[in-house]
Amino acid sequence: MKKILIVATNTSRMGDSNNIVETGVWLEEFAVPFYAFKAAGFDITVASPLGGVSPIDPASLECKNPTEWDYTKEYLDNTSKLSSIDYKTFDAIFLPGGHGPMFDLAKDVLLGEIVSYFYNSHKIVSAVCHGPAGLINAKTKTGDSIVKGMQLTCFSNEEEKMVQKDKLVPFMLESKLRQLGAYFNEAAPWNENVIVDSNLITGQNPESSKKLAETLIKKLNN
Repeated sequence: MKKILIVATNTSRMGDSNNIVETGVWLEEFAVPFYAFKAAGFDITVASPLGGVSPIDPASLECKNPTEWDYTKEYLDNTSKLSSIDYKTFDAIFLPGGHGPMFDLAKDVLLGEIVSYFYNSHKIVSAVCHGPAGLINAKTKTGDSIVKGMQLTCFSNEEEKMVQKDKLVPFMLESKLRQLGAYFNEAAPWNENVIVDSNLITGQNPESSKKLAETLIKKLNN
């Protein structure tokens, strides 16, 4: 049985005292891959830097969401603490988005070490939307950023401005990845876009969640 490690955010708020905005993991970006991995027969572990609750961004709780997504809340309410995970036993790592990862996954040293291990061991590293913020601290064996020279995508600067969160995030993720040497691949806002380069799989936005999961499953089963 293939084992996949999902690492989600613990961050529930962003902004300052004058403009506090609730955030967290974007439900579609967690639920859609979760059910795809489950249907594929994967052994799934959900972790976060602090363990416990990984908050769901309230904006992602829409009446049109499939009812089955509600059941994933129990996994997000009871995540394992990342430091307690024997990550070397897993075959792939997946980082869902939402704005939360910009505040904790982006600077988590242990996550950087874990992603570095997966990348350098030629195991699958995958992330969607703001999830690629968790790639920022990962290094190759020579000490370069793992995104340097890699084709990838994430929530674009244009999309960030469209949702009016560009002044609330600590940095623009697309710009940061470009700065680290990535070759950024951008589709039109809200269009499905999944980029594969070697063992790195990235998706641009919530609409890319399903294709990213399908791509990961196919790659892992080959």
